[in-house]
Amino acid sequence: MYSSIAGKVASTVAGLKRVKPELVPLFEQCYSNTLETTIERLGDSTTFMITGDIPAMWLRDSSAQVRPYIQLAAQDAELAGMIRGLIMRQAGYLLLDPYANAFNKEGNGAGHQQDITRMGPWIWERKYELDSLCYPVQLLQDYWSATGDDSIFDETIHSMLQAIVATMRTEQHHDEQSEYSFERLEVTLPSDTLPFDGRGTRTNFTGMVWSGFRPSDDACQFGYLIPANMFAAVILKHVAHYADLFYKDGELAAAAGKLGREIEFGIENYGVYRHPVFGEIYAYETDGYGNYNLMDDANVPSLLSIPYLGYRDLHDPMYQRTRSFVLSTENPYYFAGRYARGIGSPHTPYGYIWHIGLIMQGLTANDLEEKEELLRQLAATTGGTQLMHESFDPDRPEEYTREWFGWANSLFGLFVTEWLESL
Repeated sequence: MYSSIAGKVASTVAGLKRVKPELVPLFEQCYSNTLETTIERLGDSTTFMITGDIPAMWLRDSSAQVRPYIQLAAQDAELAGMIRGLIMRQAGYLLLDPYANAFNKEGNGAGHQQDITRMGPWIWERKYELDSLCYPVQLLQDYWSATGDDSIFDETIHSMLQAIVATMRTEQHHDEQSEYSFERLEVTLPSDTLPFDGRGTRTNFTGMVWSGFRPSDDACQFGYLIPANMFAAVILKHVAHYADLFYKDGELAAAAGKLGREIEFGIENYGVYRHPVFGEIYAYETDGYGNYNLMDDANVPSLLSIPYLGYRDLHDPMYQRTRSFVLSTENPYYFAGRYARGIGSPHTPYGYIWHIGLIMQGLTANDLEEKEELLRQLAATTGGTQLMHESFDPDRPEEYTREWFGWANSLFGLFVTEWLESL
């Protein structure tokens, strides 16, 4: 184990023994699970990271899995090197194909090679998800903020940032300018493929960026996924800053700044819905033609995670109204059972709740009692494994999906440490 992680575990366990000793076994199992079971340092000094029980690297999951540890990298050269290696591998993957969401460790042709899209031997899956372009920039920002390592900003990263902005600009005009399409021939759920010859449903120009799929890997009902666009608006500010500071690239800085402003305009003018119960809230999806999908999905980016993404403050009135909607039965994917109540997803069995959803509710909660109740629910729903899962039956927690899910485990560790430090 990394020395900084071992120290963090020891100090957190000591604190838990004083205030909530029943959480000690769960924290010890979860916090370092990603670091101990999903990471492989490769000979080219990059880092390959699986999500858990799927042997591929998702741009989203790999970024989110290590985010809880990054602040420790300033005092741990080995940990910093691992995270730097992950950033560089992500950059290589994005330059290989900015439309792919998951990649193989090598060009071995594993994964969904039968999908009708521009596949290749390095690509595990080519579902275009806007958040896959955002997470690597957030990881880069977190790493740089923690370590001050300016040397990470080399020409490979420069090219990655240019590719991200270029792809987003194309997908602002998906119907007219994009060559991307995706069809899966053998589907068990309609959400595994895009309609209309793989092009998706039509959208009106709004300034926002089109996404084929959600972070759950399910197809979007309407092409403008609001939480993903919020994430894009945040990370584009980082891109513009890097372009000015490290590359003196005025063209990239201007393009990123303009794109971010257009996205935010689109969100605030096309992504807001006047709900009869909650008032003005953010919709989950829209098409720019006046159609809205009112829901939230536990996977991140989500509406619940808006402060975590950095788009709006925790106390922002629009966020608080949206949060009230999300955590109510008006959200068709909010479920309750004997052991827990929280957000699920159409990606998993109906009625199942996601541990990531419960954790994100805790990370964005104002109230200490709410946080402690969520910790109780999380501890009661591991199905006897002392680990987080993807989703679970709130009446029978021993019924769950994904026994090994690194992101949920490390995010739980973050929630526990932040809660303990707030006491």
